[in-house]
Amino acid sequence: MLIFGGLALALILLGHRLEISQQLRGQLSVVTAPFYWLVDVPSRLSEQFSGMLSSRSELLAENERLKAEALILNAKLQKFVELRAENVRLRELMNSAERLSDTVVVTEVIGVATDPNRQKLVVDKGSRDGAYVGQPVIDAHGLVGQITEVGAMSSRVLLLTDSAHALPVRVSRNGLRAIAEGTGLINQLTLTHVAATTDIQVGDLLVSSGLGGRFPAGYPVGEVTSVSVDPGKPFAEVTAKPLAELDRSRNVLLVFSDRQSTDGE
Repeated sequence: MLIFGGLALALILLGHRLEISQQLRGQLSVVTAPFYWLVDVPSRLSEQFSGMLSSRSELLAENERLKAEALILNAKLQKFVELRAENVRLRELMNSAERLSDTVVVTEVIGVATDPNRQKLVVDKGSRDGAYVGQPVIDAHGLVGQITEVGAMSSRVLLLTDSAHALPVRVSRNGLRAIAEGTGLINQLTLTHVAATTDIQVGDLLVSSGLGGRFPAGYPVGEVTSVSVDPGKPFAEVTAKPLAELDRSRNVLLVFSDRQSTDGE
């Protein structure tokens, strides 16, 4: 160690005094360069590894953030789809209202009957809005039913398919009169006391006749779906499906007929 120490000291002294040492250092640097590179390898690997860990953590965090944003956007998109569908329904209601001579008010369905044997809805218009017992209720496609109970801020609507509901109708094709009764099924009506020889066909349009004094004449009610004639029975069995979307309508119309307005005055 004394010898190597002496040599190192001698080289240091010569390096300061002799120009030849500059060339020697240049040659030695070529030899020592690989050693410096090897010594620096762990440090560089550590930096790269740290950078990879940092990049991976950032990528994972960004991935989670993008997933959350995508979930929020999908939720908003679903809401926009529902709003678009609701706008379509409202436009259909408005187009239906424009075709009517009677005054109508848009109301929203806020509840349904809890009893599975009853076909009833609850709407958000009551006596303070002018709603009254017996008032016709329609949607964009046809008659829905009539109001049977009125509160200050809401009313109950008896659907025309309820088993306790009956409605005078006529066949649009030939003017034939009949009574359409509810069956308790949301998609079915039955026509009572239709003679077996009566001219009625599948596909005939049924409209309100106005004879009951409750519903104005001419409102679409349903379409005949079956006609069954038993030779041993005097009456035919006739069923029809309602045209109104009784189980899907979110908004309906309360009809204020000119006659009712006159009576109110």
